[in-house]
Amino acid sequence: MNVRFSKIAAVVILGAGLTFCSQPEQEQETPVEEINHAGNNMQTSEGATNIGVQAEPDTLKGSLKSEAHGMIGNAHLTINYHSPAVRGRNIWGGLVAYDQVWVTGAHSATSLTTDKDITIGGQNLAAGKYALFTIPGKEEWTIIINKNWEQHLADDYAEAEDILRIKVKPETTEQHQERLRYEIVSGSNNNGTMVISWDKLKVSISVAV
Repeated sequence: MNVRFSKIAAVVILGAGLTFCSQPEQEQETPVEEINHAGNNMQTSEGATNIGVQAEPDTLKGSLKSEAHGMIGNAHLTINYHSPAVRGRNIWGGLVAYDQVWVTGAHSATSLTTDKDITIGGQNLAAGKYALFTIPGKEEWTIIINKNWEQHLADDYAEAEDILRIKVKPETTEQHQERLRYEIVSGSNNNGTMVISWDKLKVSISVAV
């Protein structure tokens, strides 16, 4: 009886061991690496990235889903866009054509959301969500705020849906910016700016509440 019991116990233990060994190892989560060339990029909502100052190329492919947030007066502004990289290419008058409507990003239209009524370049803009397009020129850019924020690139862009247009002068900079970057910069007396930087060019757009 003892011998039979010992054999049964051995079989049970062996079977349990085989069952344990046959279970797949639990997969470990791999943390998503953030761009951190200047130490000021961070992950934002839904995997979007807050693009920071970036002088050197990165190894990430494609145009990153990105966001910029900021307060101007008591208004909270959000810009959603996709951020392409220079990657040694000729940007102005090359990859980005002059005198044509540009999504000012990549993929879907760049959007601007404000939770308060504001002015852009002195023109009124009601609280809401809009598309932000530009027409880059050698000496002057046209900034466009358009009703249709939900579209692919500028495929469905219609000038008839423009809310406002303003003219601004681009600035050349010594600092190279590898990935397209938007900033919302708070100033004094309910004033501020939206800043677009890419390659060695910067465009500043005045905003007020």
